[in-house]
Amino acid sequence: MVLTSTPRRPLQSLLLHPATKRALFVVALVPFTLLVIGIVRHTLGANPAETLIRSLGDWTLRFLCLTLAITPLRQWTGLAALARLRRMLGLFTAFYATLHFLAYAVFDMELAWSDIVRDVGKRPFILVGTTAFLLLLPLAATSFNRAIRWLGAARWQALHRLVYAIALLAILHFFWMRAGKRNFGEVAVYAAILGVLLGWRVVRAAQGRYFMKLGSQSAKG
Repeated sequence: MVLTSTPRRPLQSLLLHPATKRALFVVALVPFTLLVIGIVRHTLGANPAETLIRSLGDWTLRFLCLTLAITPLRQWTGLAALARLRRMLGLFTAFYATLHFLAYAVFDMELAWSDIVRDVGKRPFILVGTTAFLLLLPLAATSFNRAIRWLGAARWQALHRLVYAIALLAILHFFWMRAGKRNFGEVAVYAAILGVLLGWRVVRAAQGRYFMKLGSQSAKG
């Protein structure tokens, strides 16, 4: 269902307002700010390093879900201006993912890179998470208009389809991380959200191929 044009117009105008992106930037920094305050005030609990690492990982997954939700929401609501927020959400996904990895490297591994390499090879959930992080970096680095012109639209789109693999690796990383304590409640919620968002894309792609096939058959007929 698409929103009717009457309530859609003020929402569209709001999304197109220059202040909207600035507001999103400020809101997206709130979790980071609260974590910094927690570090300074020593309010992150008995194990602040673990709280910091896990919180940053949670926010990475949340921003990834929000980024992937933009296209379906744009289609369902008819609010085309939502697309202008996708890049910033994607960059904040990379921002929190980088902080998540750095927190692990600094607080868990004390920046001992040889130990980090061994840990990545030894623990599957670290390997999967690191792979997702490394795949995310080129997407963040090529999220600008100049990169689209340099790569060409087709190659840029092919590269940025890696986000689907990243989403699957991220949820697997989260699942294995929680498997030790057999706490799968949050994992199920994120898996369901990503399942809907990725499933919608699979259905859309299948519909596109179906209609292309029909058009080709009609042209031949």
